Amino acid sequence: MLRLLIGLVLYGAGCALTIEAGLGVDPWTVFAEGLSRQSGLGIGWVTNLVGLGVLLLWIPLRQRPGVGTIANILLVGTSMQVTLGLIPPAPDHIVAQAALLVGGILVVAVGCGLYIGARFGPGPRDGLMTGMHARFGWPIWACRGGVELSVLLIGWLLGGTVGVGTVVFAVAIGPLVHITLPMFDTARESRSAAPTAAADHGAPVTPVDLTRDA
Repeated sequence: MLRLLIGLVLYGAGCALTIEAGLGVDPWTVFAEGLSRQSGLGIGWVTNLVGLGVLLLWIPLRQRPGVGTIANILLVGTSMQVTLGLIPPAPDHIVAQAALLVGGILVVAVGCGLYIGARFGPGPRDGLMTGMHARFGWPIWACRGGVELSVLLIGWLLGGTVGVGTVVFAVAIGPLVHITLPMFDTARESRSAAPTAAADHGAPVTPVDLTRDA
C-alpha cells in the first residue's frame, strides 16, 4: 500500500514538473489543462474530476475499480496541484525547460513503476482502455491511441499546451516504465522469494521468467 501511495504522489508531482517546463505535456494533462483554462479551476483539481468522470465510463464497460483506482483519482491531481504551488515555472531558457521536462518524465516513470507494481488495480484511464478492449474486442493499442488522440485534440482546442514535450513524453515513458516496473513489481518479488524458500528446503529450483509481467 505504501508503494501505491508514494507512486501516485510521485506521478502527480512528475506531471506538475512537465507542466512547469512549458514545453508540452502528455495527452491527459493537455486535456486537464484545457479544461482548467476554461473553468478557472486548478489543473490538479480538474485532473481529479476527470479521473472521476472516466471512472463513471467504467459502468457500461462492466469494469470493477480497485483500491488503486480510487487512490489514483484522489491523489494524482492533489499531488499535482500541491507541486505546482511549490515549484515555479522554468525560466524562459531551453536548457532549464528541458531539464525540468526530463526530470518530470523520470519522476512519472518511477511513480508508474511503484503504483503499477503495487498491483492494487488500474488507474481510471488505463481501466477505460482495457474495458473497451474487453467489451468490444478492439486492440489495446487502438483503444489507447483513439482515446489519447481524442483527449489531446480536445485539450489543445481548449487551450492545453501541446509541444515537443508531448512527443518526448509519448516516446520516452514506455521504455522508462519498462525499466522501473521490474524494480517495484510485487509479483516479481514474490516469484523471486518462492524459489529461494524452496531451495532452502532442498527442493529443486525451476527458472522463472521475471520479465513477463513488465
